[in-house]
Amino acid sequence: MDFLKPRYTPMNRRRRIYEGKAKVLYEGPEPGTLIQHFKDDATAFNAKKHEVIDGKGVLNNRISEFIFQNLNDIGVPTHFIRRMNMREQLIREVEIVPLEVVVRNVAAGSLATRLGLEEGTQLPRSIIEFYYKNDQLNDPMVSEEHITAFGWATPQEIDDIMALAIRVNDFLSGLFLGVGIRLVDFKIETGRLWEGDMMRIVVADEISPDSCRLWDIKSSDKLDKDRFRKDLGGLIEAYTEVAKRLGVMSENEKVQGGGPRLVQ
Repeated sequence: MDFLKPRYTPMNRRRRIYEGKAKVLYEGPEPGTLIQHFKDDATAFNAKKHEVIDGKGVLNNRISEFIFQNLNDIGVPTHFIRRMNMREQLIREVEIVPLEVVVRNVAAGSLATRLGLEEGTQLPRSIIEFYYKNDQLNDPMVSEEHITAFGWATPQEIDDIMALAIRVNDFLSGLFLGVGIRLVDFKIETGRLWEGDMMRIVVADEISPDSCRLWDIKSSDKLDKDRFRKDLGGLIEAYTEVAKRLGVMSENEKVQGGGPRLVQ
């Protein structure tokens, strides 16, 4: 399949496959592909809090592209093929496993609340948690027992998912540490990629400041979606800072009204 030169179809003429809180999936140019469109919507508390923040989708598209391309390069399988434009990526179509996989390195968010830990406490080791993807139920936390009992994933798939989560954590921790950012925790989703009769678990969805907690190592300033969740303001500035440190945006780049112009 030639993924390098797909024909481009304007967004309003494409078949919409799925719309989530922050992204829309459209039919792709080739069988087995989709186009993932990043919206400017910011949501929290299962979309009870919602705002449109100009340029957010552009930044998340580019940061996620950078991370997924690097994961592909080091042999971590993902659904990502390439970025198409400011807001869209060409991805492989996968069967999404209905689990959110959260990897925690530092106590924050619901973990700190649940276990009475002081936010910012380094955990004894990285912890992997599973949440059942269901908005109506507010994505409840589940155990491996629940996952296998209800057939959301097999024991082998859980092993594959956990192995992927650990590899992604190792890569992201080092990547962000190198640019002065502490990777507190992050969420990934995974999918089943079918290639003929063969199936493998791959990293899907996105990895961006929407799905990671990122703190500046020196100041502990939050450079992620907690700025929106906690009404701290400056979300675009924080995401732009992450993009600049990763080399996705040049240092003198300014965020315009229509979203930043990004380094190709």
